[in-house]
Amino acid sequence: MALPNLNHAGELPIGIHQATIDEVIAQFGSGTLQREIVTARLQRIYQIAKDTGNLQQLIIFGSYITAKPEPNDVDVVIIFNDDFDLTVCSEEVKRLLNHQQAENEFGASIFWIRPSLLLFETLDEFIESWQIKRDGTRRGIIEVRK
Repeated sequence: MALPNLNHAGELPIGIHQATIDEVIAQFGSGTLQREIVTARLQRIYQIAKDTGNLQQLIIFGSYITAKPEPNDVDVVIIFNDDFDLTVCSEEVKRLLNHQQAENEFGASIFWIRPSLLLFETLDEFIESWQIKRDGTRRGIIEVRK
């Protein structure tokens, strides 16, 4: 499924757009050296999460999925299935899922969850909430399923 064109503001239209990681990279992974650097970070993050065997979805939001030529980082929410157990993961996975360490080592803003940890909303509602920007307006986000 192809991603939609960016709107006049250089953003994806409002909504949750499903894509493969390859489709994301094809649309947003080149154009400037900075984009290529951030894309390599995204690929590494995706591969580490996938290698756990428990990756369910990866939500991508922020400047990486816009027309901004020089995104500083990539912003993601990693959704693991309920069998995911951080205590038995490699040190690399533990660093990836520590927000501050992820910013320092992976150049990314990473959040993560298992659906069973959601107490007051459904997984769909949780994902939808990532469309809301700091100013309260909505944006398009990407959902990558493994």
